[in-house]
Amino acid sequence: MAHTMRVRRALARGTLRLTRWRLVGNVPTSGILVGAPHTSEWDWAVMLSIAWSHGARPQALISHTYFKGVVGWVLRKTGGVPLDRADPGAAIRALLEEADGPNAFLLTIAPEGTRGKGEYWKPGFYRIAEQTGLPISLGFVDGPTRTLGIGPTFHPTGDVVADMDFVRAFYADKAGIRPENRTEPRLREETEDSPTS
Repeated sequence: MAHTMRVRRALARGTLRLTRWRLVGNVPTSGILVGAPHTSEWDWAVMLSIAWSHGARPQALISHTYFKGVVGWVLRKTGGVPLDRADPGAAIRALLEEADGPNAFLLTIAPEGTRGKGEYWKPGFYRIAEQTGLPISLGFVDGPTRTLGIGPTFHPTGDVVADMDFVRAFYADKAGIRPENRTEPRLREETEDSPTS
């Protein structure tokens, strides 16, 4: 396992040097790692590069429709967890049980849920952090500056609007790889009276 991680770290750092992307920040050992803006099919590789460069082994919730053939095998080997968006309960429950275990747990989530421009982020990253007590770290990719990495880490306070104001402030100048597909960080729950959990 240690040899595999050394190889992955060297591969990720070498790829970033060759493609002239700048890596900033540090990946936490445990927590919920937000991947945003999610604007292209390359974002999974980007988040893997960030994590592997720091020797981390994240898991990621990915639509179950991608888990077919060779692509499905690669996704599983690199930490992909199939998620049926029509019935996500089983996958989420299994992850929550794992998060309660003794080992380091790092879960990457793209809260936009789609590479296209949308109206709201999905609240799963916030709900899971609330339920597990794990911190949320803000991962990012910014095409115009060719910068990617990890920004601030915080624990949900229960004040969804204040927490999302913090998230919005961080991502305000992060464009993603395809800026036209960027979705403003906003949860539907911010405009509702009901809590997120």
